[in-house]
Amino acid sequence: MTEAQIKISVQKTILTFSAILLIGKFIAFFLTNSVGILTDAMESIVNVTAGVISLISLYISSKPKDEDHPFGHGKIELISASVEAVLIILAGGLIIYEGLKRVIHPTTIEFNNIGLIIVAAAGLINYLLGWYSIRVGKKHRSMALIAGGKHLQSDTYSSIGLVLGLILLYVTKISWIDSGLAFIFGGVILFTGLGILRNTIENLMDKTDQRVLDLLLETIIRNRKSYWMDIHNLKMIKNGATYYVNCDLTIPWFYTIRQGHVICDEIEEIIFKEMPENINLSVHSDPCKIHQCSGCIMEDCEHRTEPLNKPLEFTIDLITYSSDKSQKFKK
Repeated sequence: MTEAQIKISVQKTILTFSAILLIGKFIAFFLTNSVGILTDAMESIVNVTAGVISLISLYISSKPKDEDHPFGHGKIELISASVEAVLIILAGGLIIYEGLKRVIHPTTIEFNNIGLIIVAAAGLINYLLGWYSIRVGKKHRSMALIAGGKHLQSDTYSSIGLVLGLILLYVTKISWIDSGLAFIFGGVILFTGLGILRNTIENLMDKTDQRVLDLLLETIIRNRKSYWMDIHNLKMIKNGATYYVNCDLTIPWFYTIRQGHVICDEIEEIIFKEMPENINLSVHSDPCKIHQCSGCIMEDCEHRTEPLNKPLEFTIDLITYSSDKSQKFKK
């Protein structure tokens, strides 16, 4: 089974269970007439809707790259996660609205053991589904699965609080506790949606993944060759599960084009083998300059103009430094 097929299979399983849990929560609501349980059921509607959207996005992202999409279709997962985040935000707002209505127009709430058991069981299943979704999402670098998993787990926390709150309501007979729970859970769901939306927007705007950049730098330093004079102008974007990275590599000026090509292939192979993420690296070679001799660690260079003073250290600032090349070729 391919990586894409695994992700689609996982999402189908999650969607099936989410639909079953949705039915169970509405049964619990009709048994108890609790706005807290209603909010949980409404959140499950979002779960099912978001699950359908995620499944569609995973189907589209699994398509191979083509003439119109040379980097593939992976960005659709970010769009899917953004839509899911908006749905979560809307659900949080509706939940708060329902709680406010119950404050203005109170209704009788029935304490029903079966209803509470259904909600508690649904919460536990949601947590396990969320854990599974996040685990597979991280392993296969799927933003859609990770976002969906976090959404399911946030639903679990609200379910736990809901059950405890209804028990407290039964013991104290304080009617506003039910609406108070709605405000709390609605707020939690609202902020969960805002957090997911912020992450997806950052990825859609190609914000650099600092964790991957740090791992990339560590891999370069660990495998550094003496003829890797300098690495700079590194840029990274993520499309689906693949990171596309471009950089400039400075090598000795007297190397032939063939030697330069071999060195570029060498660093690409090292990154491909040692990085846990799927990295598509493209390297451009630059010739070294005289002023770089004092930082060059290549011991057997016959063209050195001055001795080694201080070895050049590869840092985040160095490898990501980029001059404005757009001005270089303007007259």
